[in-house]
Amino acid sequence: QVQLVESGGGLVQPGGSLRLSCAASGSINSIIAMGWYYQAPGKQRELVAAITRAGRTNYADSVKGRFTISRDNSKMTVYLQMNSLKPEDTAVYYCYVRNHIGAVNWGQGAQVTVSS
Repeated sequence: QVQLVESGGGLVQPGGSLRLSCAASGSINSIIAMGWYYQAPGKQRELVAAITRAGRTNYADSVKGRFTISRDNSKMTVYLQMNSLKPEDTAVYYCYVRNHIGAVNWGQGAQVTVSS
């Protein structure tokens, strides 16, 4: 089992920036991928970005060029740097990890609100 603790998030004006962090603990040696999903009110949870242990990344088309995912394997922490934020980025952002047998653990969620 893996425990995830998210930090960051909050209220920001359009065009602003935020950084989310997610620290993993527990059975971290089994983790092969980490990333973020978001869920806007009334919508399904969608992938924002993911990164493998080897550093390969994947982004949703809507955030390419604006968001950057990175990870620190020594700290087993994944980060999501969000720049040029738009009101449509407003959602709860959930960190996740996936292990070698496909099991997924989720963080508690972090609210990101982009509004003037």
